[in-house]
Amino acid sequence: MAPLLPASMRLFERGWLSANNVLFTGEETALVDSGYLTHAPQTLALVRHALGGRPLQRLLNTHLHSDHCGGNAALQATYGCHTAIPQAEAAKVAAWDEAALSFRATGQQCARFGFDALLAPGQRLELGGMLWEVLGAPGHDPHAVLLFCPQEGILIAGDALWENGFGVIFPELEGESGFIETRATLDLIGSLDARLVIPGHGRLFTDVAGALQRAYSRLDYLSAKPQRNAENAVKVLVKFLLLERQRIALADLPGLMAAIPVVRNAMGQMDIASLAQEQALAERVGSEAAHLTSQGMSETALQTQARKVGGSPAHVSNALVHAAVPIHSTYTTLSTWAVASLIRAQAARIEDNFLLDQ
Repeated sequence: MAPLLPASMRLFERGWLSANNVLFTGEETALVDSGYLTHAPQTLALVRHALGGRPLQRLLNTHLHSDHCGGNAALQATYGCHTAIPQAEAAKVAAWDEAALSFRATGQQCARFGFDALLAPGQRLELGGMLWEVLGAPGHDPHAVLLFCPQEGILIAGDALWENGFGVIFPELEGESGFIETRATLDLIGSLDARLVIPGHGRLFTDVAGALQRAYSRLDYLSAKPQRNAENAVKVLVKFLLLERQRIALADLPGLMAAIPVVRNAMGQMDIASLAQEQALAERVGSEAAHLTSQGMSETALQTQARKVGGSPAHVSNALVHAAVPIHSTYTTLSTWAVASLIRAQAARIEDNFLLDQ
């Protein structure tokens, strides 16, 4: 069977904490996306081994979520590689505005990096001896781009299309349009003659039509009831925390969630009171989670925990000052629900009052 990728391309399939990396080893070397900050040493090791002593000359990012650009600084420090980022992010990166970028909002880490060039829809690039088109891919991230090689029918999709879905539609959590843009991006991908997709997470795949069908179905489900997108975002962010830390004390989880602005935004689209009534959820996650629900955390303790992880206690309080239930009860309810959801999905487990990655 013929290889799926040309000889000048290599995929590092990284899992979910770090996005996949695509390495080009033609006349000029290049890497698309660099993984998460805590995985930067692993990213460097993979690149070094694959290049066999050659320098990495170029670095490109499909978008600037922390799991796609967290290794940028380490690669730049090691190789001094020419770096290209999506055009709309230039001013934010130049000023290193973590509030305008996604890092502070999601409670994630990213070391400061610079850039040398911008990626804009309509551009053409040469990577691995092949011509690639830069295409806009708003939805999951409003400024994301795709890279498509018509000659080979290969699409580097980032988080715009996975084999079974796509990334969280974050703009909708901010009260901005995202569902419409996601559909337009899927329509664009459907118009391409792509034989192979390299997603931001998961294995590469050739059943593009099947992936698109599943993505449209997922989008229909989420957009029919926006609370579903908010619930998905909360579960994804808790899972990301768990991937990063590997274990989280159950008593700490409400404070960690209170310190993440995107979680607070998502809560505005969720019916927290209905979650509190689902007592069966606590029973399904065992006595530890039930104990967490019954004990809760005092508002002072919650704010102290939020301060430890870099959140703003004042923002936590102000965001929920008109909530129907106390702050500690709200986040404890949300935490218990998120834990139960992850355990039901076999994405986490509980041991000795800790939530562990599964």
